[in-house]
Amino acid sequence: MLESNRVYNGKVISVKVDKVQINGKPTIREVVEHNGSAAILPLMEDTIIMERQLRYPIGKELLEIPAGTLEKGESPEECAARELIEETGYKAGSLKPLGRCYLSPGYCTEVMHFFLATNLAKVSQQEMDEDEVIKIVRIKFDDAVKMILKGEIEDAKTAYAILTYAQKLEIS
Repeated sequence: MLESNRVYNGKVISVKVDKVQINGKPTIREVVEHNGSAAILPLMEDTIIMERQLRYPIGKELLEIPAGTLEKGESPEECAARELIEETGYKAGSLKPLGRCYLSPGYCTEVMHFFLATNLAKVSQQEMDEDEVIKIVRIKFDDAVKMILKGEIEDAKTAYAILTYAQKLEIS
């Protein structure tokens, strides 16, 4: 790296502009720094507890699984357990790793950790952040797979979790 300048420090992300050398030539790389996140595939028998949530940057609601940003010092599993309760009001009796992936590695450091939540018990009402508007939706697992394949579920994290779990079911 030839030079690095932090241009923004926010609540969820920071942005830096790096001058680097690639193939012997100087170039600029903009990097969004993110603490990482956790996403949860909450299953009750053959039904997924999902969310319909307005996503301001794209100007529409998306059908998604619960997810959230890791807080300082929090493990991905702790984040998953916390977010599941906050966003859905359900607590997982079992929380198992499902995988992890980088969401946009061309410009962002965020890695998302995925968990399968089963043996769910209703423990509270949703305790969303004040700037969240989330509606709970229950979708049959097989219907969710079909919705992904038809382009009706457009959220990448949701597609990753559902299709990864579907593949694990096929293999076992």
